[in-house]
Amino acid sequence: MAVFFCSFFHQTGPLLCFFRMWPIFFVQMDMDMNENSHPLECLRCHNRDPEQFFYSGNKAYCRKCLDFGPLEAGTLPKKPELHHTVWKGSPVLEFELTPSQKEVSAKALEILQSGRDVLVYAAAGAGKTEISLESICAYLAQGKKVCFAISRRQVVMEIAARLRKNFPDLEIVEVCQGFTKKTDADLIVCTTHQLYRYPFCFDLLILDELDAFPYCGNPVLEAIARQSCIGQRMLLSATPDKQSLQAIERKEMEMVNLFLRPHKQPLCVPTVHTGSTLRQVVEALLVCKRHIRNHKQVLLFVPRIADTCWMKWIVGLFFRCEVIHSKSTDKDAIMQRFHEKKTEVLLCTTLLERGITVPSVQVIVFHADHPVFTSASLIQIFGRAGRSFKDPHGEGLALVSGPSPALNECIRQLKFMNAASGARRSEPDAKP
Repeated sequence: MAVFFCSFFHQTGPLLCFFRMWPIFFVQMDMDMNENSHPLECLRCHNRDPEQFFYSGNKAYCRKCLDFGPLEAGTLPKKPELHHTVWKGSPVLEFELTPSQKEVSAKALEILQSGRDVLVYAAAGAGKTEISLESICAYLAQGKKVCFAISRRQVVMEIAARLRKNFPDLEIVEVCQGFTKKTDADLIVCTTHQLYRYPFCFDLLILDELDAFPYCGNPVLEAIARQSCIGQRMLLSATPDKQSLQAIERKEMEMVNLFLRPHKQPLCVPTVHTGSTLRQVVEALLVCKRHIRNHKQVLLFVPRIADTCWMKWIVGLFFRCEVIHSKSTDKDAIMQRFHEKKTEVLLCTTLLERGITVPSVQVIVFHADHPVFTSASLIQIFGRAGRSFKDPHGEGLALVSGPSPALNECIRQLKFMNAASGARRSEPDAKP
């Protein structure tokens, strides 16, 4: 009998083990099927990578956009309550738009009203902000919500100040680092990071300098920007990124161009001088002296924050000099003093490559062959010069220690824009 039972269990043991384990087997199989049929997805940044989620209790949360607050997988961000103002008016302009600006402005609005996005490809100083004003008015007249979004905080402050002059009857709020207590107004100006506050909110999203860091190449910020817009997007850039140009080729949006500045003078094409670091410093000082003698201010760009320390010590021996970069704690005060001409030379990094308008400013780039200076950033940097009606003849100087493909590409594109616009340089009045 014992032999019989031993033989029986030897033959049926695996079968009995299966029947004991089958509930666990089918539960695991059911979990695997659920995972395959319902993969995790963040409905804010559209992350689907299982390794980019973490669990708290029985809920999964996205790691990729955690900086913008925890959001459970499969849950839509909550739309905030914003007020809508019906405003029918016209912007206040310091100068009347040129025929070219009016044409591009009207064409851009026509595209938006057809329900399509539009890219305004315009040279630095051609008036991209002014071109957007007609569209802002058209949307506000219908009680729709409008947002002007830019990558960098300093540019947000500049654009908000300019829009307050254009729309003195409207309440305008800037939303960026240090300015987040109030987040709603008739017109919102914010950094692209702050768009996470506004899911499904804007009928018109004006996205300025979409190729700029940190927005460009950041899929989380791009997804958040798209989610904030329930209507149309107007993209503004002097250096469109490849993604936008490919979207135009695929007919996903349309493009309008404007390369001629309002004063009809050509864009500043930099002069290139090659030399050692010591020679570049000496030449920068000599050029600063010439510009300051002619009552002009200088933006002196350096590639690294570390370069501003020793360079300020040298430049400060001869001129009233200040430094600004991403880690500066008093950026607004520094820029205010520069606008008030209390500073002769402003040492800066690429922080000021975009969105800054200072009359009669001249530009010098130290070590312009450094990798941090891409062709797009150099186009923007030299676009700071020659923007003023009263002084349209800005000068740019690129100091290098060797060949720079990025600088060559910058010069090629600037020359192309000048040729396409038909701008012809008129010599400035001779000084006694």
